[in-house]
Amino acid sequence: MKKKRTRREKFLADMERVVPWSRLIAVIEPLYPTRGRVGRQPIGVPRMLRMYCLQQWYGLADEALEDALYDSQALRDFVGIDLSRESVPDATTLLKFRRLLLDNDLTKALFEEINAHLAEQGLLMRAGTIVDATIIAAPSSTKNAGNARDPEMHQTKKGNTWHFGLKAHIGVDAESGLVHTVIATAANVNDVTQARALLHGEETAAFGDAGYRGVHKREEAQGPQWHVTMQPGKRRQLDPTRKWARLLEKAEQLKASIRAKVEHPFHVIKNLFRHKKTRYKGLAKNEAQRFSLFGLANLVIAKRSLLIAHGRGAS
Repeated sequence: MKKKRTRREKFLADMERVVPWSRLIAVIEPLYPTRGRVGRQPIGVPRMLRMYCLQQWYGLADEALEDALYDSQALRDFVGIDLSRESVPDATTLLKFRRLLLDNDLTKALFEEINAHLAEQGLLMRAGTIVDATIIAAPSSTKNAGNARDPEMHQTKKGNTWHFGLKAHIGVDAESGLVHTVIATAANVNDVTQARALLHGEETAAFGDAGYRGVHKREEAQGPQWHVTMQPGKRRQLDPTRKWARLLEKAEQLKASIRAKVEHPFHVIKNLFRHKKTRYKGLAKNEAQRFSLFGLANLVIAKRSLLIAHGRGAS
């Protein structure tokens, strides 16, 4: 009987419509257990997948998600839980589901299935790619059982600040801003070394920031025409009284306007999904989560177009 529809309810209603649930469930079901111990049978894939998506959207730990489901009617409605008849699946159940996804490389398969769905909707083009990377911080404290930091994470200097963690490298469609390639490395890995791996091979143009300077000289990155932005220091030295300098400045502004799309997926996972720090130990677990995060981020970015297409289909 309440009159106000919350932002959470609106978001979940939109996600219910735009996520290709049947396709994603079909990826997981062949590897999902159908029988368990007597008295504790496996919970269905649709419900576990919805719980897993909630965990990524709201940046929750396993135990925190269990508590949130008890607290929020909106979350329970989305998962399909009626507390008058059943309890919320516990944190251990979600942990086992995440391990199933990790052990079978299913997060990457889900990411690819989401992109296949977006391509069928005409939202993924193939002419150009924007490459970029962002640092995801990892706990630097040694106050733990091993008295050590994660050995697979490293530190790097950005500006005058040192960062410890990993880098999420992405290749983004230059037309739609949707992520088509994801790679996770330690934070000290140079961006330009991953440039070739971020291309799908069909693009004619590729764009990168100043961190990718010299990429056109690398043999493995040959193919597309590279457009790399000028170093900020050199750009500031351009003389605006010179005609060639003004033309060069306009070219840099055009590159920046194209490159801006690569920041949208980073904004979604860091600010909307609240993923600013690694949750797991080791690159493998964190890379698996990157596939989930960027796949779901693609659906958020394409939400408006997908809802319009869904409305047309319904009519």
